[in-house]
Amino acid sequence: MNYFLDVLKKYAVFSGRARRKEYWMFVLFSVIISIALTIVDSFIGFPILSAVFSLGLLVPSLAVCVRRLHDTGRSAWWLLFGFVPLVGSITLLVFTCLDGEAGENKYGHSPKAVPAFA
Repeated sequence: MNYFLDVLKKYAVFSGRARRKEYWMFVLFSVIISIALTIVDSFIGFPILSAVFSLGLLVPSLAVCVRRLHDTGRSAWWLLFGFVPLVGSITLLVFTCLDGEAGENKYGHSPKAVPAFA
């Protein structure tokens, strides 16, 4: 749950890098919460909770995806490739599953790097 909250704390941070674990844990908790809200909405009879939740997670979802692409050494412009039917979605799925670049890249330090102790 901390990964989900960490992404929400970086609500609109599109710079830097995000580890695979951070990205996929955010996706997992988003899907679980969305399913739960959809079930509650079905009892209410009006899909307001799931709609508000989805709208509220739009910017953080884009931000964490951009940071994940940065971790693999790719530009955020690759997100636009997702609009290409089927091929774009599969390509973005592969990119988000790939391991990040070791060490520093042009988007920042590796989030896997162990901090040096002084």
